Amino acid sequence: MSFQLILNNLAKHIHLTTDEQETFTAYLQTKKIKRKQLLLTDGDICRYSTFVTSGCLRGYTVDKSGIEHVLSFAPPDWWIADMYSLLSQKPGILNIEALEDTEVLLLSKVNQEKLYLEIPKFEHFFRILTENSLVASQQRLIDGLSLTAEERYNNFCKRYPTLIDHLPQKQIASYIGVTPEFFSRMRNKRH
Repeated sequence: MSFQLILNNLAKHIHLTTDEQETFTAYLQTKKIKRKQLLLTDGDICRYSTFVTSGCLRGYTVDKSGIEHVLSFAPPDWWIADMYSLLSQKPGILNIEALEDTEVLLLSKVNQEKLYLEIPKFEHFFRILTENSLVASQQRLIDGLSLTAEERYNNFCKRYPTLIDHLPQKQIASYIGVTPEFFSRMRNKRH
């Protein structure tokens, strides 16, 4: 497997020598996930940071009424994890599911901690990822409280431009917090 995509992702924030790249890639596990297969189930402890190399994952929760709420998507070149569970090592609330056949690279929390000691610049990289995740989460919360459905959809289109025509409408509707019927009417008005 080629590690070029993940190495390019790292290079946006840190510079690695060839030896450091080899150390890092030796810690990664590859995994193939079939469409509709769960990588993580709520109640499990998240033990990996997951990097998508092909396909697409979604992170979602299910409320007491059985309604799914999509929190995030991870197309190729994106990271995903249940951040609460990964950082606290307590059972999480996120389900992570493959929306199509997907290939990922997994970095275990244990190996991530080893990287921090062996190559300290990884602490910088993962701090940036965590900060970006916090900022995106806060912005999403504020958007949900203050923006119209159309404005939330516009933000979705900016955040995930490659997914607009790729995802089922019900997934996008769940992400922006509207019913699939409302979403369909809203999209029809735009076109």
